[in-house]
Amino acid sequence: MLEHLITSKTRIKLLLKFFLNPNTQGYLRGLAEEFNESTNAIRVELNRLTEANLLESKNEGRTKIYQANQKHALYTDLHNIVKKFLGIDQIIDEVVKKLGNVDLALITGDYANGIDSGIIDLVIVGEIDQTYLRVLVEKSEALIHRKIRTLVLKDQKFVNMKDKFKNDRAIVVWNSKGE
Repeated sequence: MLEHLITSKTRIKLLLKFFLNPNTQGYLRGLAEEFNESTNAIRVELNRLTEANLLESKNEGRTKIYQANQKHALYTDLHNIVKKFLGIDQIIDEVVKKLGNVDLALITGDYANGIDSGIIDLVIVGEIDQTYLRVLVEKSEALIHRKIRTLVLKDQKFVNMKDKFKNDRAIVVWNSKGE
């Protein structure tokens, strides 16, 4: 879908990188290496997105660091489009509605870092039906054409691991407390 609206594959990669997780940062050479693209192709797209004010940049020494401009009027829309493109919204809706007592759901790993690796790491905290989770994961994988790895934790186990998820840039996609 997105590739039909935006013809530049490099621009799509950058939008996915920066607009899935608002805290994701990147620099020219690192992005070129990550995407296996030339620095020229990355530079052109970074310049276009920066000129459109969709990305912000700052200098750290001799390196220019880029990040999504969360103050831009289109930020929320682009963030939602990226989530829909990746299918995250469909997964969460299905999982939370039917699983049981879900307190918290997090996306971790590559997707939380803005990398579309084809594997979505989903951490669910609560008391849920594990058999039904497997059924939902299979259905969701067929729908979004991506592999989903799940980790289910009880509340106390999650409390013990909470700092790990903060350091890994986890994205909270469901919170029963509305936080």
